[in-house]
Amino acid sequence: MSSPYPLGLRLTDRRVVVVGGGAVATRRVPALLDAGADVLLVAPEISPALHAHADAGRLRWVPRRFSPDDLDDAWLVHVAIDDPDAAATVSAAAAQRRIFCVRADDREAATAWTPAVTRHGPVTVAVLGGGDPRRAMTVRDAIRTLLRERKGPLLTHSVEQGAPVNTPTGAPGRVALVGAGPGDPELITVRGWRLLTEADVVVADRLVPGLLLDELRTGVELVDASKIPYGPARTQEEINRILVDRALAGAFVVRLKGGDPYVFGRGGEELLACAAAGVPVTVVPGVTSSVAAPAAAGIPVTHRAVAHEFTVVSGHVAPDSPASLVRWDALAALRGTLVILMGLKNLSEITATLLEHGRPAETPAAVVQEGTTGAQRTLRSTLGSVAADVAAAGVRPPAVVVVGDVVGVLPLV
Repeated sequence: MSSPYPLGLRLTDRRVVVVGGGAVATRRVPALLDAGADVLLVAPEISPALHAHADAGRLRWVPRRFSPDDLDDAWLVHVAIDDPDAAATVSAAAAQRRIFCVRADDREAATAWTPAVTRHGPVTVAVLGGGDPRRAMTVRDAIRTLLRERKGPLLTHSVEQGAPVNTPTGAPGRVALVGAGPGDPELITVRGWRLLTEADVVVADRLVPGLLLDELRTGVELVDASKIPYGPARTQEEINRILVDRALAGAFVVRLKGGDPYVFGRGGEELLACAAAGVPVTVVPGVTSSVAAPAAAGIPVTHRAVAHEFTVVSGHVAPDSPASLVRWDALAALRGTLVILMGLKNLSEITATLLEHGRPAETPAAVVQEGTTGAQRTLRSTLGSVAADVAAAGVRPPAVVVVGDVVGVLPLV
């Protein structure tokens, strides 16, 4: 077979069709969106993570089986289904239109391959292994190590081949609870990234940076444990069961969670479930959006002579609900910074309660949507007006609300 011809595709505003809505599509779509592609997703059903992209307007979902007309105006098609006959139908339609086609089920039937990719700032390295995904991953990982060392000229250090890929053996495995950070894939910790590259199974939340999933090695089982607010969810008990069952089968399981595992992430519940089953657990803290999102928007949660404290609180339960554990009256009396996570749905009730208990209406407030990502958006207001301003501006989750004088302490840049 002749060697493939490598290209860097510029996909901004160009139609890319993805056929299938499962784990493979969940891994591939974030990189296409990051490249600016106009993604059309064709599948009767899609994963919760892909639902989140569709609900946010990042892609268009057609909830049905593939039709050849779906390839009209397309530049590229990704076939992410495991039905060979259905995949062949897509390939034939692509060939008739002279559109390159990536096949997840059959590399030999594809007219294009997805390389093993690593990203380092503006540098993107794509490696093709002559049809061998493991070879491509090994070379990619060696290059990534060099890029992250940042010591002297590249390619001057020796690189040892990585350890053999972990495979379930029947012996008890282990679980790592890894915080993926607030949204930017480069904000995962070095240890968290290293464990992710070693995983046999990755159980990922909706708020996990999608590009991290694009870099998983071949053969990793991806379990989409997305919990879309007020939508379909996999129960916590089911997540706990998956972690324990896979580990007891001998796998190394990474539970990849947005932000930090213990900041409203139910990491403690997962650790307890694993401990009860005798499964060893490693906890890798992550950068929490409660601090990172305001920082990315130019808002320090503390500042000398302005705020000597900051309080992080969940707003997913309304202040007047019997289920609420938050003393909103006490928070209103504080002078420091109040950071509210998961609070958009109840923002009107929260602000009204803070005002009722004495927090001044003119207190500066801000809302940071999708902080640290390319879709970051910041709305600045006051405590008395922020709920109405958020509704008028169409701000959507995930978003962090900040209340306090720190909102205006730094100049806008």
